[in-house]
Amino acid sequence: MHDPIPPPSASLIKATQPLASALALRTLPFHAHEILPAFCFYEFVNIVISPYVSTRLFPQIYPQLSRKTKINWNIHFVSMIQSCFINSAALWVIFADRERRSMDAAQRVWGYTGASGMVQGFAAGYFAWDLMASIKDVDVHGWGALIHAASALVVTSLGFRPFVNYYGINFILYELSTPFLNVHWFMDKVGMTGTRAQLINGITLLATFGGSRLVWGVYQSVNMYRDIWHAYSLRGNDPVPPWLAVAYVASNTVLNVLNFYWFGRMVTTVKKRFDKPGAESGKKRR
Repeated sequence: MHDPIPPPSASLIKATQPLASALALRTLPFHAHEILPAFCFYEFVNIVISPYVSTRLFPQIYPQLSRKTKINWNIHFVSMIQSCFINSAALWVIFADRERRSMDAAQRVWGYTGASGMVQGFAAGYFAWDLMASIKDVDVHGWGALIHAASALVVTSLGFRPFVNYYGINFILYELSTPFLNVHWFMDKVGMTGTRAQLINGITLLATFGGSRLVWGVYQSVNMYRDIWHAYSLRGNDPVPPWLAVAYVASNTVLNVLNFYWFGRMVTTVKKRFDKPGAESGKKRR
């Protein structure tokens, strides 16, 4: 299935070709017109749209926030837009791209379609921006967010070799839980902590996070490891270079470990929102 977006200009392809050649990312120039605008758009949302919209929607709250909380607010605003968009794009490709659905094990490792490349292009643009934001404000986001952004960018970028482009789209569905995570965070900041609406959203968050990242993510990781091992074991055409297999598997494993860690933190956080003070006091007395 072809990329539904018209191809980049010859000048943009020529400008990005040296980087693509140096990193052996053969299909990257054909999606530079999706990566670069995505990066710029999310920075524009971060520094212009989020402050403008948030000030008008919450004039008594947003302007009074501390520097760190405003940075986090804007990051969640960007994340909300990105996750809704990238989930829709990935699901569309998964269901509409017949060429992708017919891939065998070798094609799932080395195969490529323009539509899949489009989704990875937009995702790479976001993760490049996320990495920049995490480095710039590491004191706010923490090292876990920085490691996550770097790992996600590595995994996404390797899809432009192309390498396991098929699974890259499946892993995009990690983001299915992100809108609910952002809503939960915003509810805390606008005085809706402990409300029934937050309880419903919290349950939905845990269900979608566990389903998309822990169940679906681990299942897809196991399938991907199996296909990579099959390709690595080939002694004929297209064997997987050891460094490439290690780099991708290591980055993906880091993401999976972080997902389990964050899920545990989410359970604790959601539980705290709805623990009754009386029950807590009783526990302390016992």
